[in-house]
Amino acid sequence: MNKQIRLGQHIISADSPTFIVAEMSGNHNMDFDRAVAILQAAKEAGADAVKIQTYTADTITLDCDAPCFQITQGTLWDGTTLHKLYEKAYTPWEWQPKLKKIAQDMGLEFFSSPFDLTAVDYLEEMEVPAYKIASFEITDIPMIRKIARLKKPIIFATGIAHLADIELALQTCREEGNEDVILLKCTSAYPAPYEDVNLRTIPAMAETFDCIAGLSDHTLGSAVPGAAVALGARMVEKHMTLRRADGGVDSAFSMEPEEFKEMVDNIRRIELALGKVTYDLSPGAEREREHSRSLFVAKDMRAGEVFTPENLRSVRPGYGLHTKYYEELLGRRISRDAKLGTPMSWDLVDFGHTADRRNLQ
Repeated sequence: MNKQIRLGQHIISADSPTFIVAEMSGNHNMDFDRAVAILQAAKEAGADAVKIQTYTADTITLDCDAPCFQITQGTLWDGTTLHKLYEKAYTPWEWQPKLKKIAQDMGLEFFSSPFDLTAVDYLEEMEVPAYKIASFEITDIPMIRKIARLKKPIIFATGIAHLADIELALQTCREEGNEDVILLKCTSAYPAPYEDVNLRTIPAMAETFDCIAGLSDHTLGSAVPGAAVALGARMVEKHMTLRRADGGVDSAFSMEPEEFKEMVDNIRRIELALGKVTYDLSPGAEREREHSRSLFVAKDMRAGEVFTPENLRSVRPGYGLHTKYYEELLGRRISRDAKLGTPMSWDLVDFGHTADRRNLQ
C-alpha cells in the first residue's frame, strides 16, 4: 500500500502532520444552519477535514420491526429499530453539495461515508476527494470494489472487522489497482471503554498490512487520540457537536468545539515532542551541561599537598576535569596553591610525586 497519500490539498504520510477529521454524523440534529455552524467550529478548532455520512433510512436498512431489526445490544439507542434511528440520524442529501462548497471555501476537506451503491454515485457527482468505509460496511465487498475503481483514497474503520475481513477488503482494493488505503483502529462502542481500545494495534496494523494507520475514536476526552499519535497514527477522526446538552443521536460521545481544539493543540504538541531519533544535544542542553558534575578542589590547598577524598570532590558545576579521573588523581600531589572552589585541571597535578594511597584510606 502507498505510504504517501494525497487527500485533496493534504498529504498524509509518516513525515506529514497528523490529518485530523471532525465527524459530523447526526450532530446537525436535522438543522442545516447547525450543520454549517459545525463546519465553522471544526475549522476554528483546527480540523483538516469534516466527514459526513451519506445514506437514508431506506438505503441502509429495512423498515421492519422484526427482532433482528430491533436495537438491543446495550447501546445508547436501545429500544428503537434501525430504521427509526437512521431516520433521525441521516444527513439530507440535498444539503451535502452545499455543505461541501461551504467547507471548501473555509479551507476544509470534505468527504463522506457512503452506505450503498447509490450513495457512491451521488458522492462521485459531488467530486469528493476520498471515501470512508464505516466499520459495519467493511464486509460490503461490492461497494468497496466500486469505490476502489474510482482510484481515490479509501479510509477503512475496522471496529467490527476480523483479520480476514481487513485482508479481504485490502485484497479487493489491490485487485482494482487502488493502493491509496488508510486503516483506522476503531472500537465500535459508543462511548468506547478505554480498556477496549488497544492502541498498540495501530503500529502492528501499519506493519502487518504495510499501510498508513490511524484512529477512529469513540472514547471520551482527548487522551486516546494523543496516545495514538505517539504510537504512529497518521489520521485521527473524532465526532464533533456544538453542545452535548443540545442532544442528538451521537451527542453523548462527541466533542464540543473547545475540547476538539484542545485535542488538536495537544496533538500538534505531541508531534513536536516526538521529533526524531537522536542523541545529539540541543544548544540549550549543551549549555545546561555546564551544571553537570566535575572535579573541584574542595578545601584550600598548598603546593605539594596530597589529593584526598576530603579536598578533591565531584560536585556541580561542570568546569573541572571529568569525574572519571577521580581515582587516578587520589594520592597525587597538587602542583601549586589552590583555593576551595578551584576547578580541577591537569596543570594542578604534580606528576613527579605520588603519595602512598594506602595512607589515604
